[in-house]
Amino acid sequence: MDPITYSIIRHRLFRVVEEAVITLKHVSGSAITNEGHDLMVSLYRADGSLLMGGVGFLHHLTSAAEACKAIIRRFEGQIEPGDIYMLNDPYTAALHTSDVYLLRPIHHEGKLVAWSACFVHVCDIGAMNPGGFAPDAVDIYSEGFSSPGIKLVSRGELRQDVWDTFLNMVRSPEMVALDMRALIACNNVAGERMLALIDKYGADAVDEVGKTLIDQSEQLLRQRLRELPDGSWQSRQYIDVLGETAKVLLTMTKKDDTLTFDFTGSSPQSRYSVNCTQWASLGGLFAPLFPLLCYDITWNQGAVEPIRMIAPEGTIVNCTRPAPVSVATVGAIQSVNNAACSTIGKMLAASEKYKEEATSVWHANHFAVFMFGRNREGRMAIDILTETFAGAGGAKTYGDGVDIGGEMPNPISRMANVETVEGTFPIRYLFRRRMLDSGGSGEFRGGLGGEIAVVPHGSPDGAINFVLSGKGSKFPMSDGLAGGGPGTANDYVLYKGGVEVSESARIEQTDAELLTGNREPISWGVFPLKQDDAFYLRWNGGGGVGDPLARPVESIVRDVATRTLSAEAAEKIYGVVIRDGSADEEATRALRQSMRQSRIEQGVHA
Repeated sequence: MDPITYSIIRHRLFRVVEEAVITLKHVSGSAITNEGHDLMVSLYRADGSLLMGGVGFLHHLTSAAEACKAIIRRFEGQIEPGDIYMLNDPYTAALHTSDVYLLRPIHHEGKLVAWSACFVHVCDIGAMNPGGFAPDAVDIYSEGFSSPGIKLVSRGELRQDVWDTFLNMVRSPEMVALDMRALIACNNVAGERMLALIDKYGADAVDEVGKTLIDQSEQLLRQRLRELPDGSWQSRQYIDVLGETAKVLLTMTKKDDTLTFDFTGSSPQSRYSVNCTQWASLGGLFAPLFPLLCYDITWNQGAVEPIRMIAPEGTIVNCTRPAPVSVATVGAIQSVNNAACSTIGKMLAASEKYKEEATSVWHANHFAVFMFGRNREGRMAIDILTETFAGAGGAKTYGDGVDIGGEMPNPISRMANVETVEGTFPIRYLFRRRMLDSGGSGEFRGGLGGEIAVVPHGSPDGAINFVLSGKGSKFPMSDGLAGGGPGTANDYVLYKGGVEVSESARIEQTDAELLTGNREPISWGVFPLKQDDAFYLRWNGGGGVGDPLARPVESIVRDVATRTLSAEAAEKIYGVVIRDGSADEEATRALRQSMRQSRIEQGVHA
């Protein structure tokens, strides 16, 4: 094929995915989809292998490939033009039941030539807890509607019996139906654009470009791996649920042109729903791998081939049915994501050529807070607080992380406007702001996370409820790199009765303790938010890079002046004494020398 035609078809494939993403966002009415961007759209070859990975949560690129293959196996001989299949069973391919995949076979002149696949996190799936994240679940059977594959659209006609059966199982059928229609529209656009491309250039030409792209991605990634040092790197992540601690242990080994991710040593599967399945773990490690190692390589099956995963069965990263998994995406999957990001960062930092591509762990501890209750119009409302998607950037080996800087596995994540949330739920924000001192320490600091406080406002019932699936505040998870510190841990507090907040607390970076009322730390379960209560939460910052004592004094002074860092943290962590807005040079020099001497005496090497 001539290079110009090849380039045109390649770019058209990218555009197919982009246009389908735009369609999905514009049709959906859910804030988690069209503002939080908890979505994914990708193209797959006729055999289900990844052809063109799209933006959104990258965990789903490989899982949706397995979903396509599961449909091919399950419906062999029955896959027809115009069909669309639904799949959301975590033990088949999905990450958890709330992530609904719709998969469309694309036929040309009667022959199956490709697949389009997309997903969104629906606002309810009929689990025992509203919203789909089910902290009370004891097994998969209590986590809502689950299908290993069902034909939703047959030859272009919606199967009304299947549609009605699914919507009959959810608490908010109108909103779920809107998201499902958005998924159908997305697949229709992807299918139409692919057929238009094939009609213009021919099925053989488009398939040849697809195979070439896959071969090219594999060659480029293997070449990059050969340029990186051989070795093994480890990372540990801890999950705390109601005082029980689980460990995700990863040893990543790079040899020649291959990478092996070995999770041997991870904890047995949990009785809580933070577990994840094998396919979910695979997606979790690819989520940071694609942007860190394949930032200039097409995300497709070729980039998957050099990678091997070992995840012992029966562990928290490869649980066996019927273990509960509804909190997997913010539980074990994210721990896999963090561990992979950490080990890849260590490998890149060990390379002179690629050290500037290294990063510490970004936003490492999603929280899942689903609000539910009657809104001002008296209707049932269920949806998630999207602040968790705001994230925090990890530091690089040459610069600070970005405050409220998103997250590594989703290049387009963001949080919804305050007005959007307050328009959906009878609540009012007291504040939403960057969180002081939340970025990991280092020569280059991690980006700040954030904090919010909300109260009921205009509720017809005088209260609203929320489901909280958090992993506690015991362990920081945004690991630093090369001596850098971790970002601060998440925290969740319910202030009960007589809540007041001063005007300064809403505006300034002051302590959340200015909230009054009885302080009740929480992290897991279903809670009411009554008329005189306030709910406070903070989310973690990114990890730092390098020795904090190597951070320039002028940078510390600027951090304190911009309320990024407190004067207390500047002195205790960075050894910089601030007086009247300026550094006391003599006191700073003496303190840093003392801190270095203390390290030597304790056998700590910076």
